[in-house]
Amino acid sequence: MFEKSTWIRLPRNVVVGHEVLAEAGPVLRETHLRGRPLVVTSPTPKQEAGDELVERLTAAGFDPETVIVEEATFGAVEGVLARAAEIEPGFLVGIGGGKPIDIAKMAADELDVGFVSVPTAASHDGIVSGRGSVPEGDTRHSVAAAPPIAVIADTEIIAEAPWELLTAGCADIISNYTAVKDWKLANRLKNVEYSEYAGALSQMTAEMLRDNAASIKRGLEESAWIVVKALVSSGVAMSIAGSSRPASGAEHLFSHQLDRIAPGRALHGHQVGVGSIMTEYLHSGADGEWRAVRDALASIEAPTTAAELGLSTEEVIEALTTAHKIRDRYTILGDGIEEAAAIEAATRTGVV
Repeated sequence: MFEKSTWIRLPRNVVVGHEVLAEAGPVLRETHLRGRPLVVTSPTPKQEAGDELVERLTAAGFDPETVIVEEATFGAVEGVLARAAEIEPGFLVGIGGGKPIDIAKMAADELDVGFVSVPTAASHDGIVSGRGSVPEGDTRHSVAAAPPIAVIADTEIIAEAPWELLTAGCADIISNYTAVKDWKLANRLKNVEYSEYAGALSQMTAEMLRDNAASIKRGLEESAWIVVKALVSSGVAMSIAGSSRPASGAEHLFSHQLDRIAPGRALHGHQVGVGSIMTEYLHSGADGEWRAVRDALASIEAPTTAAELGLSTEEVIEALTTAHKIRDRYTILGDGIEEAAAIEAATRTGVV
């Protein structure tokens, strides 16, 4: 008897485009969220968009309360939970980059209330995904949480964010290309469950951005439009899969290990982008498509070398040879690769 089942949790409303922040009130009304919203933000996003969001929600008949977070830590999550205990919000709204959105997402999951994502930068696919990322000491924890009920992405605001944040978002999407290859490999060798739909969606999104990277330009709001839609697509793929597998393979293990070895040197998206160059080489060899990955990253001015990440050759090799220890996730790195193999992948691709 067939007994398989799945529960796919997707955003009800995804609103992307020019000046859509002005539509925040009607968007949230349409989601049927009730109660007082607790807006989670950080100092700069509060000035850029948070104050306007509060005004829009107030005009729509909501009674928002704001809490400001300085760092992405579990302590910050506890701080949001403490404030929530005082006002008993009906839902949480995260507005800003990855930091306030991840914190709001995890706090909402703990409170079992709805969460709304309002990104002011498109630096990674966490704006839509059901996972939060929080550093602790020399490591970074990826925590499962419910995906947002609604996403409001104002491309005018996102286009005004630092260019490097947008390129990091691009690189994060392009790295899905190797993440899907790792997922398929794990399916073949370790019988890890694979979703054809989620895998195809993630790969299509990565290939689309890779093939059209030349159209991502500084100062163009349309570039923000393209990247945000790709990030949404990637987040949906993860929701369909019920895991981060469609967007996280060896290149993410490499990045997480760099966070331990050389914390704070580079943005997450940039690290996984460089990681995807080398892991594509490991998958396909010298004649594989690693050049297409590298050239797509270079065309948007994202880092393609260790030096551009602010890393030494030794740090890159150490991360590549030890990344498999980060978590129990089978990838092209297997149970670890030899130093000679890591050196060959890094040098043949020009990373070092």
